[in-house]
Amino acid sequence: MAASFLERELKRGSAEILILALLAERPRHGYEIGRLIDERSRGAITFHVASLYPTLYRLEDKNLIEGRWVERAGQRRRRYYKLTTAGRRVLARQRSVWQSFIVALDRVAGISHA
Repeated sequence: MAASFLERELKRGSAEILILALLAERPRHGYEIGRLIDERSRGAITFHVASLYPTLYRLEDKNLIEGRWVERAGQRRRRYYKLTTAGRRVLARQRSVWQSFIVALDRVAGISHA
């Protein structure tokens, strides 16, 4: 029970940096973002689309990302998101905070992050 609470809280606390980091590479749509998080974490972190989109909307409201609808022949319309200048600054700060946190966690709990 405690592990699932911890997992849930870590997932919630890392959602923004994961999304911003993927969008720093290039614009993406929500389904692709969720799939890449699952793929790159080797299944350790997954987001259901229903929980991912509220985070995307919140990031858009904060002007950290910008969305636009794209229609392509033979495909349904998708909303692609890209990182804004403010989003890049926030991502840099979040990366720094997470790096410091991981180092501190390793010092206290002896958890290496290879």
